[in-house]
Amino acid sequence: MDVTGLAPAFREIVGADAVITDHQELRTYECDGLTSHAAVPGIVVLPTSADQVARIVRTCVAEGVPYVARGSGTGLSGGALPRADGVLIVTSRMRRVLGVDVANRIAVVEPGVVNLAVTRAASPSGYYYAPDPSSQQICSIGGNVAENSGGAHCLKYGFTVNHVLGLEIVTPQGELVRLGGPAVQYPGYDLVGAFVGSEGTLGIATEVTVRLLRAPEDVATLLAAFDSIDAAGACVSAIIAAGIIPAAIEMMDATAIAAVEAAVACGYPPGAAAVLIVEVDGPAAEVAAQLDQVRTLAAEAFDIRVAADDTERAAIWKGRKSAFAAIGHTSPSYIVQDGVVPRTALPAVLSRIETLSRDSGIAVANVFHAGDGNLHPLVMYDDKVAGETERAEEVSAAILDLCLSHGGSLTGEHGIGVDKSRYMPRMFSDADLDTMQLLRCAFDPGGLCNPGKVFPTPRLCGERPGHRKGVHPLAESGKAELL
Repeated sequence: MDVTGLAPAFREIVGADAVITDHQELRTYECDGLTSHAAVPGIVVLPTSADQVARIVRTCVAEGVPYVARGSGTGLSGGALPRADGVLIVTSRMRRVLGVDVANRIAVVEPGVVNLAVTRAASPSGYYYAPDPSSQQICSIGGNVAENSGGAHCLKYGFTVNHVLGLEIVTPQGELVRLGGPAVQYPGYDLVGAFVGSEGTLGIATEVTVRLLRAPEDVATLLAAFDSIDAAGACVSAIIAAGIIPAAIEMMDATAIAAVEAAVACGYPPGAAAVLIVEVDGPAAEVAAQLDQVRTLAAEAFDIRVAADDTERAAIWKGRKSAFAAIGHTSPSYIVQDGVVPRTALPAVLSRIETLSRDSGIAVANVFHAGDGNLHPLVMYDDKVAGETERAEEVSAAILDLCLSHGGSLTGEHGIGVDKSRYMPRMFSDADLDTMQLLRCAFDPGGLCNPGKVFPTPRLCGERPGHRKGVHPLAESGKAELL
C-alpha cells in the first residue's frame, strides 16, 4: 500500500506539524550516520509521548506496514535505515528528563534525551551517567539503548546494558509495557538485558531508567607518544597485566594523528607512530598511585604529558573525539569499521591491517578503544575513482575476518544493523541465527518492527530452526533478497 495514505490517521494522533510526507523533507531522514546505506522513508512521524508511539505502532500493525524507530540518527551500522514502504518513527521530540533521584542514584528520561544531557542534569548533585559514546553531545539515549552503546570509558564502567535498570517500551504489537524498574534486581528472565542492544527489533523504548554514578574524587589523564604501534600495544597489555583498570585507554596511529592535527590542531607530539590516552579515576590517593605506575609502564614512550587541569584534559581528548570527523576532512569517503579482538592480539591484528592497506592501496587510519580491544579502523577511499569503493569494501570485510580469526567479534558498540548483517554467518552458525530469530519472533511475530536488520536472511517467524531447503518464500516472491 501507499503509506502516505496513513497520513490522516497519524495527524489525528500527533497533529499536522508532526507528520512529514514531502519528498524533500523526507530525504532528511534517508540515512543515519552511515551514509552508504540510504532509503527515503515512506512517511515520517514525530511523536511526543509514549501513548502516541503506541497508537502509531498499532496503526502500522493494523495495516501490515513496516516501521523503524530513529533517535538522533547518529548510528554507524544502518540500524535506523528507513523503509521506502514503511513508517519512520522519530523520537527526537521526546527529550524530557523526567527525574533525577539522587537518593536512589537513578535518572528517568525519555528516549530522545541526548546522552550528555543526563550527566548535565545529574552533575549539580555530584553524579554522572557513565556511557559516553564519542557522539555523546548529539546521540540520544534511545539509540544508545538500541545499540548498547559504549564509549571510551566502558573499559572500567561497562556498556549501556550495565547502566539501564528499567524500560517502558512499546511492543511490536503496540502495547505499552514495563521491563525492570528502579530496583537493582528483578526475578525472572532478564528482558531488559534482551532488549538493550536488540537494535530496535524488539520494540521501541519510550522511557529509560538509568543508573547514575558518583563523580570520582580525582581524575588524571596522561598522553604517551610512541615510535611504534607495537610499543604502544605492549604498554596497554602491561597496564592491564599490572592489575590497573583505567577509566579509559585509547590509541591512535600516525594516520589518524595527522588527520586530527590538520583538523583541530590538538598539539600531539610530532613524529609519533602512535599515541595512548590513559585516564585513571577514583580516590585521590589511588589515582596518584596508578598514575605513577602508568608512567613507569610507559617508559618506552618518547614523550609523556599529564593534564594539569580540566582545560588540558579537554585538549588531550579533543583529538580523540574529533578523529572520525577529521578523517572526513582528509578523505572524500570512508568506512568506520567496528571489530573486537582480544587485547593481546592487538599488535598482530594492527600489523595485518597495515599489510592489507599497503597491498590494496587503500589507506586505513586506526582509532580505537585499546583497553578492550575494540578497533575502529577508518577505511579511506574516493568513491569517484573507479574501483576504489569495491576495494575499500574488500579491505573492510578482510578486517572483520581478521577479527574473527583471532577470536573476536563483528562489532563492539556500533551494532550490526543492515551494514553487517551479511557477515553474521561468518560468526554464527545457522542454528545460532535461528535461535536468535526465535527470540525476535517471540516479540514480533509479524516481522514489522525494524525488519531487515541484524539477520542476514529474511527468516520467517514460525519457521522451524534448522537448515533451510529450497528457495526462501520471501525471496521467491521477490519481496526480499538473500544476501
